Amino acid sequence: MHNNTNTGNLTVQHEKDNKRFTMAINGEIAKVEYQLRDDKMYLTYSEIPLKLRGKGYGKELVEGTFEQLTKEGYKAVAVCSYIKAVARRSEKWNSIIE
Repeated sequence: MHNNTNTGNLTVQHEKDNKRFTMAINGEIAKVEYQLRDDKMYLTYSEIPLKLRGKGYGKELVEGTFEQLTKEGYKAVAVCSYIKAVARRSEKWNSIIE
């Protein structure tokens, strides 16, 4: 079962079994992977398919991931440098993302 967050027309899905959040874009899958420790999500890796890079999907994916994990009651630690950069760009995430 997937919990969904809408990001524009794109939906971020939480695949708990795979420890990742995914977003399908034109048949391609963008993803954020995490590890769970002490009820905290360590966001370790983000990936946008090569031909979709540079179009703003990374930011949508990461912010959609933040919204989804917040909805589910998690706090997170940005390990991946890109995820860290997105978190720092908006004060909105200060209380949720370390």
